[in-house]
Amino acid sequence: MTLSADDELAQLRAQRMAQIQTQLEEQAAAQADAEIQKESQQAAIAQLDAAMKTILTPEARSRLASLNLVNPELTTRVKTHLATLSSEKKIATPVNDQQLKRILSGLSEGRRETSIRRI
Repeated sequence: MTLSADDELAQLRAQRMAQIQTQLEEQAAAQADAEIQKESQQAAIAQLDAAMKTILTPEARSRLASLNLVNPELTTRVKTHLATLSSEKKIATPVNDQQLKRILSGLSEGRRETSIRRI
């Protein structure tokens, strides 16, 4: 009877070890996928930043860097938009600060103006 209990315990341990091993392999695969995705995003951002050096004037790059601190998603949209326009030759480079302001206002038209009235 003790021999079968020991065999059953060994079998349960082996099953549990197999489950743990499977979980570890799944976690490692998920982590590797996340790292690959992060690296590809960083490469895309680096490519956009390099393109901005040729597309924008220093003042416009400074404005875009300031905007990045406040709204990184909008900055990425603007950079992508500018890179697309530049590659299609639909915009004259380099883009100065005033032109960038107009592009920014055009991309953020959906935003509502808020005003505070004192009563």
